[in-house]
Amino acid sequence: MAPSRSSAPAQPMPRLYLATPALDDTAAFAASLPPLLTACDVAAVLLRLNEADERTLTSRIKTLAGPVQAAGTALLVEGRQSLAVRGGADGVHVEGLEQMEDAASLKAQRIVGVGQLHTRHDAMLAGERGADYLLFGEPSRNGERPSPEAIFERLQWWAELFEPPCVGYAATLEEATLFAGSGADFIMAADFIWNDARGPKAALEEAQAAIRARFEATFSAAAGQVTRS
Repeated sequence: MAPSRSSAPAQPMPRLYLATPALDDTAAFAASLPPLLTACDVAAVLLRLNEADERTLTSRIKTLAGPVQAAGTALLVEGRQSLAVRGGADGVHVEGLEQMEDAASLKAQRIVGVGQLHTRHDAMLAGERGADYLLFGEPSRNGERPSPEAIFERLQWWAELFEPPCVGYAATLEEATLFAGSGADFIMAADFIWNDARGPKAALEEAQAAIRARFEATFSAAAGQVTRS
């Protein structure tokens, strides 16, 4: 018997994963962030920090952890594994399988997400080794990225076959909209939010509305086809 709408598992709408600019002053940023987190469904914030000494970096993480977590949002730190723990963050985002291995000791109590997975084989290894999520589509260390179509295909492949959540890195509003139809669990929004002349709140609200519209158009149609089968 063909699955019906009621028997098929519901596809959840992808949630936003907001990546900060590379920051020096987290105090000023912490004051401006709560309105964004209350206006939209932001599951997590990825804190990206410019270089400084360890004490300063730990203090910057602590400054942002409070307001982010008070909004019911997870705070992850890009790299800097030991500092993320000291600063009270919920987890870390690492690059590649080697860094993931280095962060293995954090997994019992912290989220460990991984990006810079350039092949399907690397992605499958990351999944097998317990990554809490996989990020696809972010710029490489030399600034190169796959095409949006290739990122969509990778997200769709992963979402259809594997259990760990996947995140699509969207460099533009158009990419965020596209990836919402892939089955991705999260859409990472970064520089295009902060560079919008209208301000980040308007940009984030627009992104969430576009994600919702694309998701509903894609998966409502798919559910209707299943029901008619």
